[in-house]
Amino acid sequence: MRDHQIQVRVRYSETDQMGVVYHGNYIPYFEIGRVEWLRNKGVSYKSMEESGIALPIVSMTINYKKSARYDELLTVHTKFKSQSSVKIEFDCAIYNELNELLTTAQFILVFVSLKTGRPTAPPDYILELLKTLE
Repeated sequence: MRDHQIQVRVRYSETDQMGVVYHGNYIPYFEIGRVEWLRNKGVSYKSMEESGIALPIVSMTINYKKSARYDELLTVHTKFKSQSSVKIEFDCAIYNELNELLTTAQFILVFVSLKTGRPTAPPDYILELLKTLE
């Protein structure tokens, strides 16, 4: 399955005085979505790092449609878009409890060797996983 959903409740510390989520706090919500997307496919991000591979963001585009608010239960949608060479791309969205679209985002991440700090080909088990999604 190309996509995954996970729910996250907005904490007070993520909001401003008016109870609105600060714009920078959407990035961790999307990170939770990507990490859980991998976990749902049987890949532990922690294990991947322990084997010497990191997956940093090299590009992100976020579009804010409507504010998330304190104590709302958000649903983070993460969808695999494509993979080429050393890159992997995701399309993401966040909805509130009323199923209103709050935010969309696109992320490009690059597989990087922790030893060299340079881009590297994805591990074989990731390539096998991605083939099942095409």
